[in-house]
Amino acid sequence: MPDFVDVFARLRAILDPYARSLERTVDRDDELSLNTSHVQANGAPLWFGGVQVKKRYVSYHLMPVYVNPALLDDVSPELKKRMQGKSCFNFTKADPALLEELAALTERGFEDYRSKGYV
Repeated sequence: MPDFVDVFARLRAILDPYARSLERTVDRDDELSLNTSHVQANGAPLWFGGVQVKKRYVSYHLMPVYVNPALLDDVSPELKKRMQGKSCFNFTKADPALLEELAALTERGFEDYRSKGYV
């Protein structure tokens, strides 16, 4: 099994600044998950995102891009190649350019949630 400690640490570092405004529902060495305080119609809190070490990659989930797909309009083809589903990005290595782009996308997603009153 590959060692994804560095990849996880770098992806977690993107989410950590937002944890002050969100609720940590999972906070372990291999997973971080963040919810908003906004309660959806089904009674569950709205998920912001998370990062998790899997068997063959590290997953970075960013729900604002599911809620507002227009956030992905300016995403590079290289970052889109990392997407699995509508809100998940998978990484096997820490590519600085992609991580920088993902950090900017995360910031836009947080601001989008804030503008909607979710944060």
